[in-house]
Amino acid sequence: MEESRDLVQLSTGDMLRAAVASGSDLGRQAKDVMDAGQLMPDDLMIQMISERIERSDCGSGFILDGFPRTVPQARALDKMLTGKDLHLDAVIEVKVDEDILVERITGRYTCSKCGAGYHDKFQVPAQAGVCDACGGTDFKRRADDTEATVRTRLAAYRESTAPILPYYREKGILKTVDGMAPINKVTRQIEASLTP
Repeated sequence: MEESRDLVQLSTGDMLRAAVASGSDLGRQAKDVMDAGQLMPDDLMIQMISERIERSDCGSGFILDGFPRTVPQARALDKMLTGKDLHLDAVIEVKVDEDILVERITGRYTCSKCGAGYHDKFQVPAQAGVCDACGGTDFKRRADDTEATVRTRLAAYRESTAPILPYYREKGILKTVDGMAPINKVTRQIEASLTP
């Protein structure tokens, strides 16, 4: 989608991790909040997104990944975008079975050398312990990809994030796709949701 539509994917999680790694004031604040398992304050997230979408690579549009997560964040995002004479074209809900989602997340890992992605069950290297892309033999998993952490995040989603669905449904921009379908079908469903 990014390449076919000339869009930039903006993962707030990646943006926050980059801020933490940079050691900036925002990064230190983000680390404290993330370590406590809480959400970043809305005003800091909006400020970070506002500054990011001003960059030239977002001129054709962008995809927000991981934000908004609450109705107040959705309203704050709308207000910020309106101030820039922008609006969201679509909000995509990917429906999945929670137990399978836990299996997908807890089984993922990457090559430490090149970042190629793998999974214990669904995408293993052709040769055990050797990256298909670069031949590296060192792999890593995200520390927060544990079953307990994923289940906590799912509970937080049901409590805090799921209420944004009616908010966007009322605006007529909520699109739902079947996340249990094969990846190429999910991609086609998302593409169809973005076609006017």
